[in-house]
Amino acid sequence: MAIWAIVPAAGVGRRLGGTIPKQYLPLLGRTVIERSVDCLLAIADIKCVVVAIGPQDTYWQDLPCSQHPRVEVVTGGSERQESVLNALRFILDKGEKADWVLVHDAVRPCVRADDIEKLIAELKDDEIGGLLVSAIDNTVKRVAGSEPPNRVAETLDRTQLFNALTPQMFRLDKLFRALNEAAEQAAPVTDEASAIERMGWAPLLVTGSKTNIKITHSSDLLLAEAILKLAQD
Repeated sequence: MAIWAIVPAAGVGRRLGGTIPKQYLPLLGRTVIERSVDCLLAIADIKCVVVAIGPQDTYWQDLPCSQHPRVEVVTGGSERQESVLNALRFILDKGEKADWVLVHDAVRPCVRADDIEKLIAELKDDEIGGLLVSAIDNTVKRVAGSEPPNRVAETLDRTQLFNALTPQMFRLDKLFRALNEAAEQAAPVTDEASAIERMGWAPLLVTGSKTNIKITHSSDLLLAEAILKLAQD
């Protein structure tokens, strides 16, 4: 059974603002996506990294990692789900149904190699798969209603709540089936695990580092820079 990786990178990162998609913003002399892809390429067991880029992308082809022999590219869609499905179709044409697929955010450049290796080791004999998570430290409040002014409805038990991280690792056939069915039924899924959950399958949780942050706001770039500098020391 081979291990593949997918990096959905067709988004434009509107929440961060600016004209450059957030995955192509500079981070310590390189782009965010280069560092995210390199985290996967550092794992020798990963056969290939399939990057899904937007149809109008003019940045990817200029990056050195676009020419890496273990990197392939497919056209992504307007939604993450579509990008991952396109990459899965590429893998299905070349791999086996029982192969593993790791899906990793293009904007998580600080994931640690030992966390990826831990994920692979703990899931390798599982029939479904799972994902990296981190515990929630803050007290969590659920609001009453969806419009301001927001008032607390209840305090949730944080011991049963976790932050979902990436990579998320699932069997090739199961992940394709789950995402394809969700797409056909126009069901919203925010990550691969939520598509798996819709099928009645329970992903395994593997604890990862809290430094595996997602670049969403401009302040996250500064935090990612600090994390990477500490890792280099």
